[in-house]
Parts: sequence; structure tokens; C-alpha cells
Amino acid sequence: MKAMVLAAGLGTRLRPLTDNRPKALVELGGRTLLEITLSRLRDFGIREVIVNVHHFPDMIADYLKTKNYFGMRIEISREEDLLDTGGGLKRAAWFFLEGAAGPEKAFLLHNVDVVSTIDFGSMVQAHAKSHALATLAVQDRETSRYLLFDDQLNLCGRRAGRDGTPQLIRSSHRFQALAFSGIHVISTRLFRMMDHEDVFSIIDSYLNLAASGEKVLGFRVDGSYWRDLGKPEDLKQAERELKQNTFVR
Repeated sequence: MKAMVLAAGLGTRLRPLTDNRPKALVELGGRTLLEITLSRLRDFGIREVIVNVHHFPDMIADYLKTKNYFGMRIEISREEDLLDTGGGLKRAAWFFLEGAAGPEKAFLLHNVDVVSTIDFGSMVQAHAKSHALATLAVQDRETSRYLLFDDQLNLCGRRAGRDGTPQLIRSSHRFQALAFSGIHVISTRLFRMMDHEDVFSIIDSYLNLAASGEKVLGFRVDGSYWRDLGKPEDLKQAERELKQNTFVR
């Protein structure tokens, strides 16, 4: 199984830490966010990863080389202009379609600025069992942007904040609003269906495809530790939780 780490963002919310380095090389507990993510993927059994880069790209390339690529095959996808999550993934399609003859395959997509104890194995198993196009790790927690799911956890819309107006893309008598955790399991057939070009969000693609009948599912991970590391105060909180053994590095 292969994976992609989304690491191209400017890390604006992490300033001043990202004034002179990419967010992937910001440290938590003496390790970079990139190392933490790659270690989690490697522990799961993944040995082939592609990382997209834009902000201080050479720093990431040099870092990986110095670390001997953590014993993995790691490719770098350079973005001269930021392509957002969907555009970045589409540019990296070649990596997942190598030797594509045969059945479709699943891969992991992981934001570099999140840490969690989410069970990748359970996600992959659920994805394979459901034959979904994509399976998204979701939790019942506060967020500024919710994804909406029906009783079978089929994606059916989104909503801004707790009180925003629901934007439904498929009918549902009732829905549950859940927070996306930045971790996906995706089938390679998605690449045949991505109609957007250049800069676009993967969530927009999911919503369009779910509206046309494709199966995009949520996977509940409510009992797992998860933290977004988008701001310096988030890093400080994660440092405290790390010292308290709230999560395993």
C-alpha cells in the first residue's frame, strides 16, 4: 500500500514558526511533523510515500536525504503554485497508477499537520469491505467546517460551523454533522473521475461525486486521539499531551 503526505501549505497559522521553514519541519517533542507522520505510516507497513511540497521545498528534500528517507521510498511532488488538496493529489496520480494493470488499489492520504492514534488498519478494512470510492476519518467534535452524513455514513453535504445552513448534495431525512480529521483511504479509480483541473479541494470532488451516486463514506474515530497542529498554541497543547502520554509518538 502507498500513501501521500500533504505538506505543501504555507503554514500561515503557524507563524512565526514557519517564517524560515516549512510546516512539515516544525517540531513536536523533538521530532518534525513530517517524521511523526512518516513513522506512523511506516509502522502501519507502508514503505512507499509521495510528499507534496511548495514552501521551502528544498529544505524538505534535503531533510529527507539527510534522514536516508527513513528507510522508505519517498518521492517529492513539487508545486510551483499551490494546488490545494485535490490539485496536489491529482498531480501525484502517476505515483499511485504505476503498474496500474489489474484491480484498483487503495492508498492513504494524510495531512502533515495532524497527529492522531487513528487505527489505519481498521479504516483500510472498512474501506475494502464497503467498496467505497473514499473513506474519511471523522469525529463528533467542534469544527468550523462540518461534513454531513446520513445514517449509513454516506456523505450528503457540508455545513459551515454549528449554526450554518446545511448544503445538501443528496437527499437525507436526517443527517449527522461530523468533523473531518485530514486522513483518507482512497481507491485509485478516483483519478478517472476527477473533473476539476489545477487548483481545487478534494472535498469539492467528494461532494460532486457523492451527488452523482458515488460512495464516499465517513469512518467514525471518536475514541481516537486527534489534534490539528495548525497554530502555535496547538503545538504547545500537543507537547503537554505528549508528556502526559495522551498519545503515542
